Amino acid sequence: MRVLHVISEMGAGGAEALVSGMALAGGDVGWESAVACGGGFRVESLRAASVPVFDVPVARRSPLGVVRAARAVRRAVRSFRPEVVLAHNVSASLVARIATPRRPVVTVFHGVAEADVPGAVRVLRRVSTSVVTVAAAARTRLLDAGLDSVVIPNAAFPSVPTADRATVRARLGTPAGVPVALCPARLEPQKRHDVLLAAWAQVPGDCELWLAGDGSLRAELEERADGRVRFLGTRTDVRDLFEAADVTVLTSDWEGMPIALLESLAAGRPIVASDVDGVREVLAGGGGVMVPRRSPEQTAKALRGLLFSPTARSVAASHDGSAGAHTLMKSYDELLRTVLEGR
Repeated sequence: MRVLHVISEMGAGGAEALVSGMALAGGDVGWESAVACGGGFRVESLRAASVPVFDVPVARRSPLGVVRAARAVRRAVRSFRPEVVLAHNVSASLVARIATPRRPVVTVFHGVAEADVPGAVRVLRRVSTSVVTVAAAARTRLLDAGLDSVVIPNAAFPSVPTADRATVRARLGTPAGVPVALCPARLEPQKRHDVLLAAWAQVPGDCELWLAGDGSLRAELEERADGRVRFLGTRTDVRDLFEAADVTVLTSDWEGMPIALLESLAAGRPIVASDVDGVREVLAGGGGVMVPRRSPEQTAKALRGLLFSPTARSVAASHDGSAGAHTLMKSYDELLRTVLEGR
């Protein structure tokens, strides 16, 4: 089965990690995969693995941008000749449908802010052959707005660190015994780094907060941060950062099912995260502490409890976030083949 993934970009986000993992593992279930995207650091590893990558300008939610992106995807379709298109998120689904009106377009809905759900449903009803939600809570939100979907929970694809804890810390200039909290998230409003920095100000002592990601809020956040906060920018070595850190923290306003947290569990790192959709499903079996959304005080309390207690941190060691990758691929394969049979 020839599968074309369409996604805006292939950078550091969770959807991008999923596309990369699925494209690289596609051969295990009989797929020939290709990716159409607007660039990003993951493109290099895909091409190194002989996965075709087609350049598509990012639509940026403008009519002209959508038209340009659709033209590029149409060229990708003519070259690769996929049997089915797997479009990740709403704008990619719209672009894919314009580009290929006759092929099945299966949407992977990674999530939007609650206020944007009705608009997303209106678009997906018109452009999607079938919709996949990455968490049960996301399906409920779409269903409440009048659109059903199939739930295939996100999973972390197996990976191994390329450097050990001591090496990573030495590269970053962090002493071996200093407790480290890692936040692997884009510096954008959804992720609420302002809440995290307010919480961090209430975490005393010799410890560091690593912010792995970049975005529009970086300059503003740098002005607010104290000297114990490290801005690492966009990273290609997040698996190594998990190895070197002690706790993962995420203070988002909303999430679909964050793959970064699944990767944290797979690396044996406990989590402090906002009690929001998706996060609840990731931590349903343990592995961390959920805190009320937008609560610096409770976030700080949870961070203090894990950062300075090796015993408390060990709770996550038995929660393997990579266990579902095989199930995920099998589920997508069955869905796509069912869609093709029903044409």
